[in-house]
Amino acid sequence: MEAVYVDKHYSLVVECKQGSKKACYELYRLYAKAMLNVAFRIVGNIAEAEDVLQEAFTDAFKRMKDFRQETTFGLWLKQIVIHRAINMLRKRKLELVEIEEGQLENIPDTEIIDDSDLQYKVQQIKRAINELPDGYRIVLTLYLLEGYDHEEIGQVLEISENTSRTQFLRAKRKLNDILIRKGITR
Repeated sequence: MEAVYVDKHYSLVVECKQGSKKACYELYRLYAKAMLNVAFRIVGNIAEAEDVLQEAFTDAFKRMKDFRQETTFGLWLKQIVIHRAINMLRKRKLELVEIEEGQLENIPDTEIIDDSDLQYKVQQIKRAINELPDGYRIVLTLYLLEGYDHEEIGQVLEISENTSRTQFLRAKRKLNDILIRKGITR
């Protein structure tokens, strides 16, 4: 038997499937800010993130009849946003570097944040993440912020799991360097 998730916005989804523009607008209003944040964390540019958001909602509303409640609407929409954002990066010719397995052992895995002055540091870290090259930023974002594992990242980006791990470790190292250079970590 197929799993069906109870979504707190289920009635809006049903109404939207039936063609209610009001319900579609309400779903947009409920999810737009969160989905814009997801898109922005991946593409790193607010104008492009807004484009991704509009394309994702347009796509979702066109495909609404295909949504089967096997997950929540929010998660389904988030997947569309992530795929659209990745496609936007591909248009920019996102380049991820393949690396040999033996090179992984030499990449340090260090802690980069301190609990003091947390809000300020969070903002600084977000800015530093945006300074990362696209390949590093997207893998770091998908892994740390969106909860994808390296196998899933590999599938989404059409790279090996090993490349995803490597990009993540390099992104952490580069992020740490940026934070040290800005005096955010010791």
